[in-house]
Amino acid sequence: MKVLGLGCGRPGGSAEILLTAALRAAGDAHLVRLTDLSGDDDLWWLWERLVECDGLIVSTPIMTRTIAARLKTVIDFLLGPNADAAIIEHLTAVRRGGTEPAVPFRVDERVLKPRVAGLLAVGGSLTPQWKTLALPLLHTTAFSMHMAVVDQAVFGGAGTPQSILLDDAALERAARLGGNVVSQLGLAFDDVRYLGEPGLCPMCHLDVVELTGTAVTCATCGSAGELGDGGTIRWTDLTSSVISMAEKRAHAREIQETAAAHGKLRADIDRRAAEFGIFEHMLRP
Repeated sequence: MKVLGLGCGRPGGSAEILLTAALRAAGDAHLVRLTDLSGDDDLWWLWERLVECDGLIVSTPIMTRTIAARLKTVIDFLLGPNADAAIIEHLTAVRRGGTEPAVPFRVDERVLKPRVAGLLAVGGSLTPQWKTLALPLLHTTAFSMHMAVVDQAVFGGAGTPQSILLDDAALERAARLGGNVVSQLGLAFDDVRYLGEPGLCPMCHLDVVELTGTAVTCATCGSAGELGDGGTIRWTDLTSSVISMAEKRAHAREIQETAAAHGKLRADIDRRAAEFGIFEHMLRP
């Protein structure tokens, strides 16, 4: 069983220190620094490491309440439709049936093997509002491949280089996360136990929600519920969560159906695009 660590901050910085603590506890593990990657070829090299691994631990510095830009680039380039478990499942079935899908995404069946993940984020601020978006966005590293997040933790107070080393509890917590990830390696998604702090949402175990009257939606994953007395939440639909395969499959069908409908209107789209044109006053460096 292979564990891959993805370091998204400065080499030797606080995010990498926490990742190192987690990987040492994980045992058979390797670290990839995103600072070592440049260009598309290196990103596809990283893809090979991702599809080979059984467990992924990601550690990022918190930048402007969110995750490092390097990690956002990896997510956008590698972890969209080409890594979506439901899309790969659907395209594989379509092609085995002898037809081609409306949107021919790249198909790599290695995406479908079970994987688990652990998520770490560290910032300088001591107050929670400067860290709110870090773990929700870190979940986008796990959504597509249907990785089960075993544990997740966010840390603050590390506002100068390597200063997380002053926080023994943080290092111990990161090591515990590494051990928790290893304990669930090889298990099917539905058999994986979540071992981190519980949170409000039963799917992503985070606390960021959207309220529309008394209707509640988890802002991280989309689970649906109703607001009750005293701020309690009664979760009514977990299949709407992007973590669930039910929602992933519905999304995959929607993409193909939309593409098929637009395919019939391609001549009209091309005509409208030609008439619309491009903006005339362009600035370039």
